[in-house]
Amino acid sequence: MKKIPMRKCVATMESLPKKELIRIVRTPEGTVEIDETGKKNGRGAYLKRSVDAVELAKKKKSLARSLECEIPEAIYDELKELFSE
Repeated sequence: MKKIPMRKCVATMESLPKKELIRIVRTPEGTVEIDETGKKNGRGAYLKRSVDAVELAKKKKSLARSLECEIPEAIYDELKELFSE
């Protein structure tokens, strides 16, 4: 039996399988990007794939805290758009 990699959502604090989360990464250059592949270089944080989790992360500033930088408004908008489909 293969072990399922678990990660913790920074907004809801739930441990979920890696496939159910999306990775947001702060690159070595200092930019914040959405990492669809989960393999980009830099400091990463995982977020549950739901609009509620995005809004919670924005409200609690948990994404900014875990990536140790300010998160541009465009990233939150892009995430909401991605999950509202």
